[in-house]
Amino acid sequence: MAFIKPRLSFWQIINMNVGFFGIQYSFGLQQSAINPLYTFLHAKPEDLPLLNLAGPMTGLLIQPIIGALSDKTWHPRWGRRKPFFLIGAIFCSLCLFAFPFSKTLWMAAGLLWILDAANNTAMEPYRAFIADKLPEKQRAMGFLTQSFFTGLGITLANLSLGFFQSIIKGETTTADGQSGIPYWVFGSFFVGGVCSIVSVVWSVLTTPEIPPTAEELAVLKAHKRGLFEPAKEIFSAIKDMPGVMWKLALVYLFQWYAMFCYWQFVSLSIAKSVFHTTPDGDKQLYEQAVVLTGEVNGFYNIVTFCSAFALVWLARKFSAKYVHIACLTMAGLALLTFVHITDKTLLFAPMVGFGVAWASMMGVPYIMVVGSIPKERYGVYMGIINMMIVVPMILQTLSFGYVYKHLLGDNPANAISFAGVLLLLAALATTRIKKDVVNDTDEVAIPVGGGH
Repeated sequence: MAFIKPRLSFWQIINMNVGFFGIQYSFGLQQSAINPLYTFLHAKPEDLPLLNLAGPMTGLLIQPIIGALSDKTWHPRWGRRKPFFLIGAIFCSLCLFAFPFSKTLWMAAGLLWILDAANNTAMEPYRAFIADKLPEKQRAMGFLTQSFFTGLGITLANLSLGFFQSIIKGETTTADGQSGIPYWVFGSFFVGGVCSIVSVVWSVLTTPEIPPTAEELAVLKAHKRGLFEPAKEIFSAIKDMPGVMWKLALVYLFQWYAMFCYWQFVSLSIAKSVFHTTPDGDKQLYEQAVVLTGEVNGFYNIVTFCSAFALVWLARKFSAKYVHIACLTMAGLALLTFVHITDKTLLFAPMVGFGVAWASMMGVPYIMVVGSIPKERYGVYMGIINMMIVVPMILQTLSFGYVYKHLLGDNPANAISFAGVLLLLAALATTRIKKDVVNDTDEVAIPVGGGH
């Protein structure tokens, strides 16, 4: 007789997803605070892509490995998934507390590698945790709740920079005379450190895992534990990959290369277009640009969360393909407009389109390909889609420094415009994917925000 998972109450679903808030708060800081922190430590703009290599590399290596390990793990006391995202949260918190004390660029870059490895260790098992616990009819609710905490974490992380700068208004001295990192930056990282561990511990203590049946336990014990078994499965799945996923890979190449360009250079672009300064210029003005970047990023994440459900309706009514084409076009035009705006209030206008597109990026491509993925290989193909995200990011970190310095005139506005053009190319590449209408019976949950 098959085991029937019990239905969970609304508050039980809330409790099990609270931990995602802390994990995504950390990713939000990476979007808005890490690159400005690098510039406070005198990083050159052309070095920013390579300094961000940690995110995509750890996403590529850590997530599939940890996912495979957690699939084959069970401990009577600690469970299957919870040991991994608890360990990840502990190291994430330690890194966030240490980050603003970085005295050198290499120290900050090293901490980012540990932070990203910890975040990815927590992320992959947490996604599987939802599928483990919830019956099929409640999974959409579970993932949408996870999306709520994702959007909330990233948004608050982005807005926290302005909040702490307003508390220490006018304070531009540094906590360490040699580091160059202002006092007000510390608050955002300290709150992130607390949120990471407290939110995950809350979920761990309030949500027990479902133990495996005797048959499942026997399978776990009999399973091959060779080092190369996960790699063999991944390569086999790539060999058999549906054609629609190969077409999606081209879309992702343009889309995610562009997003990494945006995150790395948006604060420099705002500093140049609105405040007419650079990291080496007026320190007070540049700090204002960093705060405004957090507000802009927080705003588009709010738009993302608010528009996610509407995109599901549009995908059902028209087609996931056409929705994604429209959204990527809006994002490309938004960035091409963004660099020409000199009024800080007007900067938020193009971010409406960008925020809607970010919602589409995080979920609509899944709608386009899910019908072509065999259910028995769902897990491995979700891992491959994650690889499609991080590989373009790796290419960007390795190549864009040269492109920025030698082809884009060492100008952050050109970097953002370049990202806009790539998003338009992603929209063009999406036209090659066949039309796929979502049925009313399909359960679709569009995630909001997210890390690597």
